[in-house]
Amino acid sequence: MKIVYEAAHLIDAHLVRHALEAEGIPVFLKGEALVGGIGELPVFGMVQVCVPDAAWPEASAAVAALALNQPPEPGTAADPSGAGWLPV
Repeated sequence: MKIVYEAAHLIDAHLVRHALEAEGIPVFLKGEALVGGIGELPVFGMVQVCVPDAAWPEASAAVAALALNQPPEPGTAADPSGAGWLPV
């Protein structure tokens, strides 16, 4: 198994997992069970998305194409208002 993505949090890991599984790539989330063991404290950076060694090149390309941590393009389905992200 090789790590293809280090998730910021559990939801992030599951989004990547579902995208890879949609491509037919088997996925294992390393550290997923540890998140619940911490209790109420928010935990970040403990979950890694892993794939078999043979699937790593295809999985790496799929993760790179996901545009993670990018603002949505104005006027697309991800941002139908066309406003883009607003500064905080």
